[in-house]
This record gives sequence, structure tokens and C-alpha cells, in this order.
Amino acid sequence: MGSGRFHGPLEQLSECVWRIPKSYKEGMRVDGLIFADENLIEQIRNDQAPEQVANVAFLPGIQYASLAMPDIHWGYGFCIGGVCATDPEEGGVISPGGVGYDINCGVRLMRSNLFIDEVRPHLGQLMDTLFANVPAGVGQGGKYHFNRKELRQLMGQGVPYLKRRELATDGDIAHTEARGCLPGADPDAVSDRALDRGAKQCGTLGSGNHFLEVQMVDRIFDPQAARAMGLEEGMVCVMVHSGSRGLGYQVCDDALRQLRHVPRKYGIELPDRQLVCAPVLSDEGKRYLGAMRAAANFAWCNRQLLMWQARESFAQVFGRSWRDMQMNLVYDVAHNIAKFEEHEVAGIRKRVWVHRKGATRAFPPHHPEVPEVYRAIGQPVLIPGDMGRASWVLVGQEGSMSQSFGTACHGAGRVLSRKAAVKLAQGRRIDQELADRGVLARARSWRGLAEEQPDAYKDVDLVVEVVDRAHLAKKVARMRPIGVVKG
Repeated sequence: MGSGRFHGPLEQLSECVWRIPKSYKEGMRVDGLIFADENLIEQIRNDQAPEQVANVAFLPGIQYASLAMPDIHWGYGFCIGGVCATDPEEGGVISPGGVGYDINCGVRLMRSNLFIDEVRPHLGQLMDTLFANVPAGVGQGGKYHFNRKELRQLMGQGVPYLKRRELATDGDIAHTEARGCLPGADPDAVSDRALDRGAKQCGTLGSGNHFLEVQMVDRIFDPQAARAMGLEEGMVCVMVHSGSRGLGYQVCDDALRQLRHVPRKYGIELPDRQLVCAPVLSDEGKRYLGAMRAAANFAWCNRQLLMWQARESFAQVFGRSWRDMQMNLVYDVAHNIAKFEEHEVAGIRKRVWVHRKGATRAFPPHHPEVPEVYRAIGQPVLIPGDMGRASWVLVGQEGSMSQSFGTACHGAGRVLSRKAAVKLAQGRRIDQELADRGVLARARSWRGLAEEQPDAYKDVDLVVEVVDRAHLAKKVARMRPIGVVKG
């Protein structure tokens, strides 16, 4: 976490919006806006993340405001929960710190026709099977290996490439953001080191806050939207949270090194060197975007293969095919990505680069980029909490377009650093504490559970409340964890 308290100005504009005025620092081109309420703002003040919101406001071509979601906490360059749109026609830049190291880290939710009473007697066996079948942990490789040529095809084509390998269906593609592929990916811009790191990691969970969770639908808030997604109370679902693994990390690392002196070349002054950037229309900017898109496509394939292994595990335990159990993808959303989108800024329609760093796209009903099956209700927004409490399903609302470039938060948001969480867990059995809450945990290490214990996170219910009240996204269903696999 960013050490120290934020001492700059935070002016309350409404019950859910706070402003850092651009007068706070000379060089800020726009205000900073943070979505939070009285319950969360004190936690936010006790972190240096608002300083990062102010720093992002220095970026050339930034539009409207430097934004942060209620799950805001300290990150690299941008805060996690940060959103920023830049206009390439106004010298707008692309900044790897606004996407993050784990490019297209994201979440997918799969439903089933199984209900809790049917699953509970087999939960121990199910979690053991998932833990055995789904590779998790630092540097862990999996059963899917791709040679250099195949890896480049996968990065160029995304999930449709896996469909040709019979590891994805048309339904999977239709229910994935951007249909599981960002066009314009440039696999040749991805270094050999990144390719080496990714060769055996597609279809692996990784470590840190990544997880595979078996959940039950705890409560329905919007019956119409829940019906459109096929969700019912008591239904058992699977949520997967992972990203682009070592490949994406290396793409970001390479870009930060390549762009180190680029701001000076273009006369860009920055308050923090972690915000290194390049004009979108420059050769350097285009190269990063090509590599970033390739890593994003890798991440969608990673989550697809993780889901495929989860389907196989359920089939193994329940003795029925995954199709028979209707284990269909509800949706997959990206959390760390930059996209070229059309938005209205000060009454003018523009094409802008929207950086979302720990933030989820939340397009409203009838938006052309929402899949047809969900166009009447809005884009599903998946917000994981912590493994002891809850996760949420929402749908995007019109307010997101006018206030946040079509964006909502992406999770609960940390309140403790990993080091502090481990210290707090000394002498405790986190797995036992979770079992007492009705959650069976399977993890590679005690430390992995200690770092991700519920106390390390804000209460996701409070975070979601802000998003709902600010009309960025509307509550559909609350999901309760019953089993979790961690790295």
C-alpha cells in the first residue's frame, strides 16, 4: 500500500463523488474524481493512492477527469481502480502503468444447473479434484503447451484460435468481452523472454489474488437481469480470476524499459517516472499497443482454458458432461486494459483511449458493444470480493457513460499490504477460519491464504453500494463462496 496519509484536498461533490481540484498541483490538466461515500473515504485518505489520481491528471491529452473507483488503492504509476481517457488527436498518450503488469487480468463467471443441496455432499471431493486439475501457484506450468508459432497465432487470434483446437465453443466466444480478441494485436512486438514465460502458462491460475471459486447465488436483486443471465437463488456457479501470467508481466516490463526516455523525447513532463508514456500515434506508442493487445488475447485464452479444466473437473465428480450440467459462460470481463472507444466529452463525440487499471467496463443497455443477448439489460459487471464474504454480479447503467467512460469498479480493494496481511495471520489457520464460514479452501501455501485473507480487503458490499448508488452499475445478484482454489 502507499505509505502515509493523503493531505491534499478532497472536496465532496455528491454523496458518492469526491474531487481533487486541478489547482492542487501545478501541471494538472483536469480534476481528479474519486467515487466513494462516507464509509470508504477515510480508508482512502489513509493511503497515497489519491496522490496517484492527481499525478495521472498531468498526462497529455487527458479528457474530463482523472478517475478512481471505490476500490482504489496504491498501484504502479496509476492507482488500482484508476481510469483515464486520452484523445490521440490532442497528443493523447498511452501509459503502461494505466494498464498494469497483469495485462487483461479479469474475471469470468460460469453458471450450472446444479444447486447447493446437490453439490454440498460432494464439495470436498470437488475441491480436491479442482485443486488437482487446475494448475495454481507461482510459475506453475500446465497441461497445454504451445510452441512459438502456435503462441503467436493464439496471441493474434485470441479465443477463436482455441475454438479451432476444440477448447472453446461459439457460446464461449459470444459471452466474452470483445469476443475474446482485441484486433490489432502484434505478436511480433512480444519479446522472446515473454514468449518463454508464457509457453506453458496458458491455462494456469497463478498466485496472489487470483482464484477459482465455487460459489452459490446467495440473493437476486434484479430478477429480469438474473433471468437473462440464467442465474437463480441457490444455483452453483464458478468464478475464475486470472490474467496474462508471466507473459503479460514481461510485456509490461519490456515496455517500461523501452519507454523510459520517450517522455523527454516528446517534451512530456511527468510528476512520477512510473507514469512513463508515449503519444498513441507515435511508433513507440503503437508498438506497446500491439504487444498489449497480444498479451490481452493470451489472457482471454488463459481464462478460457481454466474454465475448460473446471468443466472437466465437474464432469469427473458428478459423472455427467458439462453440457448436460449446462455449465455455460455467463460473461468474461477485463480488469486491466486500454481500449479505443467512442465517448461523449463536453458534448462532443470522440474516439479516446480508455485506460482501465483495476476497473471494469460497464456499458449500459442498448450499447452496440454489449453482446446481443444482454443488450436489453446492459453489460454484465463481475466484481469479486474476498474469499470469505461475497462477490457480485451487476449490469452497466447509463450513468457510467456520463461519469466514468462506461466504467465500474473491479473488486473489493485491498486495505492491507501483503506483508501486513501475513503479519496479521501469524499463529492463525486461515483455512480453518474459512471452513468455519462454510468455505473449503485449497491452496499451495499457508502464505498464499494469509496474504488474501478477508481482513486484507474492504467489505465488497460497501464498495458495490457506491457503484450502485452512483448509477454506474446496478446490482443483479450476490454470490457467496463455498470453495476456493488459490495459488
